[in-house]
Parts: sequence; C-alpha cells; structure tokens
Amino acid sequence: MIKVENVYKRFPLPEGKGEFTVLSQIDLEVRAGEVLALLGRSGSGKSTLLRIMAGLIPPSQGQVWSNGRPLRGPNPDVAMVFQSFALLPWLTVQENVELGLKAQGIPREIRRQKALKAIDLVGLDGFENAYPKELSGGMKQRVGFARAFVLEPKVLFMDEPFSALDVLTAENLRGEIDELWNTHAFPSQSILIVTHNIEEAVFLADRVVILGSKPGRIRGEVKIDLPRPHERTDPRFKSLVDYIYEIMTNPEIPVTSEVAVPRAPSPYALPLPHARVGGISGLLELIVEWPQARVEIAELAERLQLAVDDLLPILDAAVLLGFAEVTGRVVQLTEIGQDFANTTILRSKDLFRQQLLARVPVFRSILQTLEEKNSRSMRADFFLDLWDEHFPHEEAERQFATAIDWGRYAELFEYDASEDRLYLPEPSESSSAQ
Repeated sequence: MIKVENVYKRFPLPEGKGEFTVLSQIDLEVRAGEVLALLGRSGSGKSTLLRIMAGLIPPSQGQVWSNGRPLRGPNPDVAMVFQSFALLPWLTVQENVELGLKAQGIPREIRRQKALKAIDLVGLDGFENAYPKELSGGMKQRVGFARAFVLEPKVLFMDEPFSALDVLTAENLRGEIDELWNTHAFPSQSILIVTHNIEEAVFLADRVVILGSKPGRIRGEVKIDLPRPHERTDPRFKSLVDYIYEIMTNPEIPVTSEVAVPRAPSPYALPLPHARVGGISGLLELIVEWPQARVEIAELAERLQLAVDDLLPILDAAVLLGFAEVTGRVVQLTEIGQDFANTTILRSKDLFRQQLLARVPVFRSILQTLEEKNSRSMRADFFLDLWDEHFPHEEAERQFATAIDWGRYAELFEYDASEDRLYLPEPSESSSAQ
C-alpha cells in the first residue's frame, strides 16, 4: 500500500549552524490487510515519518510510494486521526465530518448521507448537530475517527489517537476500533498507528516496528502472532509485551522479527473428538450398569456392536470431559461421570456445561468472544476461520459442527443456521430472578 525507501529527514539549525537529522535510512512497507504500529521513544521521529508518508512534509532524501505511484504532495490514499482532535469549534459534528468531502467537491446530499453513516459507525448517532464544546474528549475523538472514515481511505493513519484521553475512555475507544477491524467493518484496507504505548501496540497491531532515537532509525520489527482478537490474558500477549519493554529499555539489544518466547497453544488447535452428545451420554449410561462402572473396552465394543474406530472417538470425548478414565484395556467412569449417567436431563446439562468450561478451553474462548460483543452474537465464519488456521478446511468444519453440538446441549450458546451466527442465549426468568 505504502513503501518508504531510504528516507532521511533533516531540519536546519538556527543561525545556519548546520542540520539536525531526525530520520536516517528508513525503509518501511505498509501492507494491505494489516495493522502496523510504529513504536519508539520521544524524539525517535515517529510523527515526522507519519507526516512524510502522508505527504504533508517532503523527505530530505529518499522516496515514498503510495499504491505503486511516487508521492508528490499530499497522499490521496490516506486519512489521518490526530492526537489533538483538530475539530473546528464553529462547526457541528456533522459539518466537521463532512469537511474532507466538501473539499473534494462532493454534492451536499451525498456528503450528508456519508457523514451520517460514519457518525453512526462511531456511536455518535443523535449528536450530529452538537458543537465540539458540548462533547467530552472521547466523543471529540470519535468525531475525528468519523471524519477520517467518511473518506474511505486505503490506509488510515493514527497519530497517538488515544493519548489525550483518560484511561477508561481510551480503553473503550481502543476496543471499539479493534472490534471494527476484527469484524471487517473497518472502512480502510490498512491501519498505521504511531504510539508510545507498548500494550496498545501489541493489542492492536499485526506488526510492531521499533524505532531507535537520535536519529530515528528502524531497529527491527516484532510480529504479533496472536489470533484476533488479541487477548491480554493470553500468556503470549504478556511475553510479547515483556520482550518489547526489554528492547525499548536496552537500545543495544538487536530486534528479532519473531520472538522466541513460549506461548500457550491456541484453544482452536486442540482437536475435539467427533462424538455427538447423544453418543457420549448413551455410552456413560451403558457403562454405569457394569459393576463399579468399569468394563474392558473390547467387551464394550462387542456389546455395542461398534467398530473400534467408531467407539474410540466417543471414549475420547468422555475422557476429555472428565466423565471416564481409561487405564490399559479398561474404561471406568469417574464419580462425576456416574452422576451424569444417573441424573436428570436438566442436571446432566448443568454437568456437561460445567465440564466443558473447566476442561475444554475452546468453549471458554467462544463464550468470551460472544460476551464481549454488544450484540452478544458473532458470525460463524469468524470461529471457523480460527479452526482453519490449524486444520484442513473439511476437518475445521467437522470441529465446528462438534462444537455446535456440544455447546447447544450445554446451553452455552445458540446457533442460527439460516443466518450462520452464534448467539448467547437470553437469560431465563429463573436466572433473572436470581
């Protein structure tokens, strides 16, 4: 999308005392479909580099390319969100959002429609006629985002857009921007964010480019190889943040492109045995009839008239859920497995849900994703894509189908096949009363 080749930036010193070099030998690419963060200490030239790439100031040496064309003046492929909001106080929210479109000569009615759509996207519906003085800091920055969104730029530049906000407002707005990106509702193909906040960079970005200081230079980049959304509770998230802190506080340490730190396996990488809930519960009800709820696997297979290949996935599922244990050639129900086999349907659902959340991490991940959405729902292909990262597509679809079967039985979520969406169930009257 944007390419920077061997760029230097120098400014003259007062009284003709020479030049001050802000940026030195910068080579950088912004790629389609990525969030790129520029991270560096104060004085590393982050904002200067951003303005050169936006075409607001020229490089002293080197070349910037945008969409395959050499940049000569303001970059038509980008829009920028500033730290200081930069709203015109005598214009309403809608008029501020329409500014860029008006400069492009877009007709009034089209401007209005586009502006209202962008205002709605950032959650300011109803404030179209308000003036900046009536808005909080977070709302002013939402106007800044809407003003950039309405231009539908190929790349959105963000120059420390959350640093002027209080902590809670910044976190809320940061999360909303991340959600728009993760749900493919973002109006740009790429994002370039300048920040000095390490956690912010790891939370939002796919790549973090580290700048050195005096003069500003690229020390290297760190790949944020986490599934989206980037969970702060993931041990890998903390490892990446710690590694970047170490880099930032030790300028002599070389930056590696891939951080060799331990990471917890993705919950979507752990395969689910392909067994239906009915098969699992039927198996447990059968085993519990044997003395001490214990039987040899071969005898069980003969009783069920099942081939081993058909029986083993059901056994694997029972073991995974903690309902059974296999020792050598023998399978025995655990205490909770015997309880599941002997109890009522309602209690069996409760036990199944309890074991899923305690022992199968992917269900905690699905539930957390749905709980974090304002709509309490998510398209199914979002989750299918996560399985696709670890399995061939046909197997990913089988994993998804098994998860749907188990999750529905446990009443963790609902699945609408016609809309291809997962939903959190509405709270029951009894649970509401509690």
